[in-house]
Amino acid sequence: MTRDIIDINDFTILVEESTAVEPTVDSCMFDEPIIGVAFYGSGNVDLSVKYGENQKDFNRTKGIALSFYADEKVEFVHTVSASKPLACIVIATAIKNLQKLPNQEGEIFSQLLNQLVNPSDHYVEGPNFYMTPEMQAAVDQVFRIQYEGKTKMMFFRSQMTVLLSHFFGQLSQMKEVAIKDDEREKLHEAKEILSSNLETPPSLTELSKQIGLNSFKLKKNFKELFGVPVFKYLQNERLTKANELLRNQDVTIQEVAWHVGYDSLSSFSNAFAKKYGFRPSEIKQ
Repeated sequence: MTRDIIDINDFTILVEESTAVEPTVDSCMFDEPIIGVAFYGSGNVDLSVKYGENQKDFNRTKGIALSFYADEKVEFVHTVSASKPLACIVIATAIKNLQKLPNQEGEIFSQLLNQLVNPSDHYVEGPNFYMTPEMQAAVDQVFRIQYEGKTKMMFFRSQMTVLLSHFFGQLSQMKEVAIKDDEREKLHEAKEILSSNLETPPSLTELSKQIGLNSFKLKKNFKELFGVPVFKYLQNERLTKANELLRNQDVTIQEVAWHVGYDSLSSFSNAFAKKYGFRPSEIKQ
């Protein structure tokens, strides 16, 4: 387990990363009432939120942005395993500090997260949704950071601003998504199928048949629920995986392109550069 806790102005940034061969439980609590936004990276760790006799479970955390209010009686429990590692960033501020936040950030919290600013229980869940590719890219950069000292602080400050800006920007554009519970489950299943078959993903028709949802509803509701079209999500997952392989494995660029489903090396390189702002060859130099 690695855990960085960084205080910037009246915000606290908590960065947690952990893997385990055997299932391992890790819990944390806050020492005062806070409002926070948790951004879950490439891991898919299980999360349980416990308060009093209540418990809220999240079994699919990969790529989710979750806002919440919590006081000292709330326990956040992660169950980490080899298949479900922890990669989480929490940006939090104490309730008492809201009015002191710079750049009208306190006003934004009050307007868009009013149910958290005026909580009705020890734990209140605010809006949560799957991150846009831009948010995911910012999270990925935090977990790849190699800076130390003051430079690291500057980097964290910049990424905190990026993440909160994207979070509130997305939140302000959100509309109430009227999707039935059984259809939500099918859409989550579709997302997992795509993530598990990057090299040879099913066609839209095949994916519709696998989850039992017609193509029109799949395309329409997938974008409403996750914020991106089906194959934009697939492309983002492919390039995220490619970036991980290039940085952490002794493989060629061509091998990585094939592994994530690109037959054309030039197409892969162009897509990678569009997402990250640099070509895969720059990693392998």
